[in-house]
Amino acid sequence: MLGSVPAADDPEFELAIAGLRCANCANTVERALTSVPGVAAAAVNFASETARVHLATPGTVTRGELVAAVEAAGYSVIAGSEGGDDAELLARAAELASQRRRVLVGIACTAPLMVLGMGRDFDLLGAWTAAPWLLWLLLALALPVLAYTGAPHLRGAWHALKARAATMDVLISLGAGVAFLASVPVVVAESLGSHALGHHVHFETSAAIITLVGVGRLLETRARGQAGAAIRALLALRPATARVRRDGHELEIPAAEVRVRDTVLVAPGAAIPVDGVVRSGASEVDESMLTGESRPVGKTTGDPVTGATVNGDGALEIEATRVGAATALAQIVRLVRAAQASKAPVQRLVDRVAAVFVPVVLALAGLTFTLWWLLADQGAGAALLRAVAVLVIACPCALGLATPTAIVVGTGAAARRGVLFKNMAALERAQALRTLVLDKTGTLTRGRPTLSALAPAPGVDPRELLRLAAAAEQRSEHPLARAIVTAARDAGLELPASDNLRAVGGHGLRTRVGGHDLLIGSERWLTSNHVDTTALTALAADLSAGTATASATINLSQETSNLSPGTAATHLSQATPDLSAGTSTATATHLSQATPALLALPAAALQAPQTLVWLARDGALLGLLALADALRPEAAEAVATLRRAGLRVLMLTGDHRQVAIAIAAQAGIPAADVIAGVLPADKAAAIVTLQRDGPVGMVGDGINDGPALAQADLGVAMGSGAEVAIHAADLTLMRSDLRGLPEALELSRRTLAVVRQNLLWASIYNLVLIPVAAGALYPIAAAPGFLRALHPALAALAMALSSLTVVLNSLRLRRLGAPPAGA
Repeated sequence: MLGSVPAADDPEFELAIAGLRCANCANTVERALTSVPGVAAAAVNFASETARVHLATPGTVTRGELVAAVEAAGYSVIAGSEGGDDAELLARAAELASQRRRVLVGIACTAPLMVLGMGRDFDLLGAWTAAPWLLWLLLALALPVLAYTGAPHLRGAWHALKARAATMDVLISLGAGVAFLASVPVVVAESLGSHALGHHVHFETSAAIITLVGVGRLLETRARGQAGAAIRALLALRPATARVRRDGHELEIPAAEVRVRDTVLVAPGAAIPVDGVVRSGASEVDESMLTGESRPVGKTTGDPVTGATVNGDGALEIEATRVGAATALAQIVRLVRAAQASKAPVQRLVDRVAAVFVPVVLALAGLTFTLWWLLADQGAGAALLRAVAVLVIACPCALGLATPTAIVVGTGAAARRGVLFKNMAALERAQALRTLVLDKTGTLTRGRPTLSALAPAPGVDPRELLRLAAAAEQRSEHPLARAIVTAARDAGLELPASDNLRAVGGHGLRTRVGGHDLLIGSERWLTSNHVDTTALTALAADLSAGTATASATINLSQETSNLSPGTAATHLSQATPDLSAGTSTATATHLSQATPALLALPAAALQAPQTLVWLARDGALLGLLALADALRPEAAEAVATLRRAGLRVLMLTGDHRQVAIAIAAQAGIPAADVIAGVLPADKAAAIVTLQRDGPVGMVGDGINDGPALAQADLGVAMGSGAEVAIHAADLTLMRSDLRGLPEALELSRRTLAVVRQNLLWASIYNLVLIPVAAGALYPIAAAPGFLRALHPALAALAMALSSLTVVLNSLRLRRLGAPPAGA
């Protein structure tokens, strides 16, 4: 959380900063933070007013030292560990209220000041025009505007100059201060009856600059507040309290006090306070605000639930598994904030330009005054007004806001759709992709394979085949292993213990069960260990191609068995004789004959390509298990959308090529774009090869996808995938829906388009209006009078509107944030 104290071993701090008024202010704070010994790097986001500080060594720098550095630079840090996000929201609201008061005072003084000042200049006040007290009244009206409304700018300018920095505050203070101070001697001289210093005063100019900049700043702050609405909406999902059962008593406690393994009671319609597992009850849960999935998700005993999602009509009892900063919501908020605090390469260029921009403007203002006073014979007063106009109109606020506001709004909109970018660089790389590589299992397919059929080797009991396969796989987290173990347990088979387990990535594993060596995995793994698989090779080819025909059906739910070729069923859990011993049944005769039997489960779609798992015991083949993983229903649509967008879409998998080609065809991927039989260790190398033709994105969800995700220009993880994959990825899709992928790429494209629009507008604004303020249009008689001699008040208005335009343009991205209908 912003302003929170990290753990002693946490290498990172997040701080909420108050008082930032331009990109150079953010740069000043960055320099102050990086000057603290022990700080490796610091990034300050002007739009979200946050700082992210990375320590060289955890525990070497305290939060107090960082706060002191920020305050020494003239800014402040909001909230502490005791305040958290609520304290930050209150502090931001107080800051906005303070701005509003200052602006109201400025308007109350500037309005009559403008009327009286202009009236005096154009001799519209009758006898008051020459009255000495009128000048003192103008000074009295201007003073509170400068001293109260303009106080933040004056303080900011003072701290900036002490730090040898040039910020917007310096330009505003110089412009307003010079106009005010140049007028004070005229008031004194007029009071003494002298007209040696001229007749004109510029109090209304000074006040108008401060007030109009304040109005623009107020509108900009309110608009920028909307930019962070996505984060606030996520934080608002957290329930304040939780109902728990402890020691047989039901208690209502603050949600922050829930402990891991607490039993949490969730009433119908209530928000779930922490992440956990359902231990009792059944309901549907609305996860739309976290994943973008609009349909409620059914939950029953054993299912995981996520904190901040909303329970449906059923009551649930859940066991808390993750609380506080470890919950999914807290991690999502942290990811989004990290992305918003990061800087794009173009922003670093903008920061460098802004750093030298203010000194250049100061020189231009001085040159403008000199030329108009000495060469154009316009008088010191007119020259001063032009110099002040240059100072005011050149404030680089729009330039500084161009990138960060678009990032804050764009990443917030993406989060509302369940799309999490790790940083701005990932957002930028996403729109540059030319090739997208999709993993098969869990990405193109559902990632929930089920057992379709058993093919025991001649003379092997199918029950023993399944029992030993499950025993070997019971400690594995691979989706195929889980499917085998689930099928065995559903059949009521007892699984013996295994030991000496050794997994070989991409091949299989070796273990010992009941004193025998078991090998389980791919056919290549078994043959490399000198196991003869020829008895089932032809059947395996048919299963991989989806052309196999079952010899019989196995029904795991029936309690009796009458297995006959092609028709009847057997129940694997019953206590039947050992068929491999040649007992006197038709079934045993069939299974022990030389022709391999393919025993299909009910409703198994053997016409779909099957993934095969082979099993051998003590070097002898026991058989194979066929598993099918259905294609995601949205996969073909997502692939078609990506291809229409001009991307080359490939499949990369360790599965058999026949299976991979069949699945790819269903998804609309040509066989030429299928890379099959790739070991996990070689997936990253395959990405390197593809990168020769341009930027490559990789989408995966498994542990073995981590290296390939890290190697790709853009690594994309499915939210349902392994934690390793998510940590290695640049982009995470919280919805297990491939349609989120083209949405994410479109979001990145539109966000970068808004960044370019903002930078273009800010650049044109400065390139065009600085010369106008300096008087470039004065010789052109056809030009409007207010442009030929641009008044500093109009310059202040133009500057404020330019910043507001950039912010409002960025806010257009919020319209992309609503979850798609029916997603």
